[in-house]
Amino acid sequence: MRHMLTSAAIAAIGFFAGAAHAADLKSDIAADYGYLDGLYKTLHANPELSFMEVETARRMAAEFRKLGFDVTEGVGKTGVVGVMRNGEGPVVTLRADMDGLPVTEQTGLAYASTATGENRFGEVQPIMHACGHDIHMTSLIGAARQLVERKGEWSGTLILIAQPAEEIGLGARAMLDDGLYERFPRPDYVVALHDSASLPAGKVAYTPGWALANVDSVDIYVKGVGGHGAYPQTTKDPVVVGASIVTALQTLVSREVSPLEPAVVTVGAFNAGAKHNIISDEAHLQLTVRSYTDEVRAKLLDGIQRIARAQAASVGLPEELYPRIEIEQDYTPSTYNDPELADRLANRFVARFGADNVIQADPVMGGEDFAWYGRLEPKIPTMIFWIGAVSAEKVAAAQAGGEPLPSLHSPFFAPQPRPTILTGVEAMTAAALDLLQDTETE
Repeated sequence: MRHMLTSAAIAAIGFFAGAAHAADLKSDIAADYGYLDGLYKTLHANPELSFMEVETARRMAAEFRKLGFDVTEGVGKTGVVGVMRNGEGPVVTLRADMDGLPVTEQTGLAYASTATGENRFGEVQPIMHACGHDIHMTSLIGAARQLVERKGEWSGTLILIAQPAEEIGLGARAMLDDGLYERFPRPDYVVALHDSASLPAGKVAYTPGWALANVDSVDIYVKGVGGHGAYPQTTKDPVVVGASIVTALQTLVSREVSPLEPAVVTVGAFNAGAKHNIISDEAHLQLTVRSYTDEVRAKLLDGIQRIARAQAASVGLPEELYPRIEIEQDYTPSTYNDPELADRLANRFVARFGADNVIQADPVMGGEDFAWYGRLEPKIPTMIFWIGAVSAEKVAAAQAGGEPLPSLHSPFFAPQPRPTILTGVEAMTAAALDLLQDTETE
């Protein structure tokens, strides 16, 4: 059976003015909010793009060091890892992502980002934390500050990860490929949070099992024989071939995948031609493909190639002019929340926030590269959960038919900082305290 470690009082450690008491986590987090608010606004105003998070990583490393973690920088390009050993026990990893998006902020906040910077290809772009990674980083630091203050309440090894390049789906794999599980203690659990643009601040949501989707990007280059638009009989029109591909692709989900298996094939772009009376010799289709299981993913990707080639054959194109299909190799895998871990932490959240503030949410077809942490063999139980980031009044107004809520990645998305951060810190701290316990089996 499992025994929880307790402590009557925890000694003061450095950054707090007095002793923190284990029984009053909520008030201790509130007392630390001034520091966290300053950190959040600094991060929000100074975002950096994927794999370019140099100053952000430097700040995260400094925060880790200040708390006494052993810190390694440059893991997976700009990633940061902090390790704190506190006796025998489980190894628990808490992860936050660091990168912003190429979006011009239009929130009107006093601390709004006006930053621009080069992406990894040397292109200058506007930058905004339009997905709340500044919330994630602040919650991670806030939780770390509480956990260091409460070292008498837990036993084991705590690992903090500040991860680059989530927005392009490459950062987690880059850190793993750089030896994350070999150079540092291999975790027993990995936990992360993500803010929600539709959930009221103060609420927590979780999804056992499949939570987020495989995300594949596919390009189809359709060939043809160009010519004058007045004499179509002398051509093989790639626009017609492309259009038939778009139509036929709809049968992949509706007729080839079980109705009980989620799947999405969306043609997001169709580009061809340059003038009214010219039939082009090429068209370009860009697809996003979503699934949960590896089996459905393979069925969709194989089906796309089969359908594209078949439509070309149907108009008499020779094999050398069949479409060229490129499937981006660096895909984002589906996220699977270990059900036992999800239920365990959900119970912890209910105990802290009340049943009315903890929601079991439906899975979605968005993607998150957090999935990689639980994919490598032997597999590690992982869980990502959501925290509300919008005022309850705005959510209620939107649900009543008022102004729609800005989504994640919108230039107008602005989390409500205080309740969002306080909830994020408390949830992440509570999760870590629950997992960082000695276990004994009778």
